[in-house]
Amino acid sequence: MSKKYASISANIGDTKRPTVVGADRHPGWNALRRIASRITTPLLPDDYLRLANPLWSARELRGRVLEVRRETADSATLVIKPGWGFHFDYRPGQYIGIGLLVDGRWRWRSYSLTSAPTGGRTIAITVKAMPEGFLSSHLVDGVVPGTVVRLAAPQGEFVLPEPAPATVLFLTAGSGITPVMSMLRTLARRGGITDVVHLHSAPTPADMLFAEELAALAREHPGYRLLFRATRSQGRLDLSGPAMLDAEVPDWRGRQVWACGPAALLGDAERIWADAGIADHLHIERFTIARTAVASGGGTVTFAASGKSVVTDAATTLLEAGESAGVQMPFGCRMGICQSCVVELVAGQVRDLRSGVDHEPGTRIQTCVSTAAGDCELDV
Repeated sequence: MSKKYASISANIGDTKRPTVVGADRHPGWNALRRIASRITTPLLPDDYLRLANPLWSARELRGRVLEVRRETADSATLVIKPGWGFHFDYRPGQYIGIGLLVDGRWRWRSYSLTSAPTGGRTIAITVKAMPEGFLSSHLVDGVVPGTVVRLAAPQGEFVLPEPAPATVLFLTAGSGITPVMSMLRTLARRGGITDVVHLHSAPTPADMLFAEELAALAREHPGYRLLFRATRSQGRLDLSGPAMLDAEVPDWRGRQVWACGPAALLGDAERIWADAGIADHLHIERFTIARTAVASGGGTVTFAASGKSVVTDAATTLLEAGESAGVQMPFGCRMGICQSCVVELVAGQVRDLRSGVDHEPGTRIQTCVSTAAGDCELDV
C-alpha cells in the first residue's frame, strides 16, 4: 500500500464554497425544485425552505452547531447536525469543509472529523485555536450553539481501511491526533482494538486532547497501549533514528502506521521507514504544505475574469494572492490533492512550490500549490 497524503488548509480565505455533493443524487427533488422556481419567483425555493428549516437546501449543504465542548484551554469540539443531503458514510480519518459567516463574509477551512461514521445524526470536529488562524480562534471562542454553518462533503485519503490491520501503530503529536481519534472511536465501536500502540505527544498533560477518553480506552481495551510524552518537560519524540521505536514498540517494522503531526516529526518518520525498506507501511497526514526553498520569483498576478491584480512574493500561493485581492477563487483541500483549484495560466510563468517546476502559458495549474515566477495572468 502506498503512502497517502491528505490535507487540511493552513490559511483562511473568503472564497467560493466547494461544490457540494448530494443535491444531484435526488433527481425527483430537483425536478420539483425547478417547477417551484417558476411559481415562487422572485423568491427562490431555498428562500421558502429556510423559512421552514434553516438546514433545508437543494443548493448547498448546511449544518447547525449543537454543542461547543471545551477540550483544552485553546481547543474545543463542535458537535454539528448536518442538514438535507449529508451522507454519514464517510471514512475514519477524512476531513470536512466548514464555512462560517463572520462579519458578513463566509470564511472556509477544513478540519478532520473526530466522530465515528456510525450512521447517526451528528458529526464532530475538534479545533485548536492557532495564533495566525482567524477562523480557528473564532470557532473555539466565538461560535455558540444554534449557529448555522455551510459544509462541504467529507474527503481525504488518510483513512483507516476496513477491515483494519491486525497490528496498528498511531504516531501523533498535538492536534495531529484529531483524524486518528475518529479511527480509534470507530475501532472501539466495532470491537476492533486488538493490537494498537499509540505514541502521542503534547507540550503538557493539560494540552493533551481527549486525555480522559484515551485513558478510558486504555483501561477498557487491553489491546490499546497509549505512550504519552510531555514535550515541554521530556523533549519531543526522538525519531532521528530507530532507537526509540525499538525500545517502545519492538515490532514497529511489522505494523501499519498512521502518522499526523508537525512537519519535522513526519519528515523523521519518512526517513526511518524508508531506511527500513518499509515506506509502504507508513501513511501520513500533513496539515501544512511541504514547500521547496524559494530562491526568487514573485510578480504581478492578474486575474482575467475579474480584472483585478495584486503584487505578490515568491512564497505566497496564487490562491492566497487571489483571496487577498478579493477574487472569488475556487478551492478544496488547499494542498494540491483534490484538483478543485485548477485554473488556466493565460500568460507568464508560475512555479509549483512542491517541485520547483515552472509552468508555461496554456497549461492548467493548481493555484493552492503554485506561486508567481514573474508577472502572470490567470483565467479566473
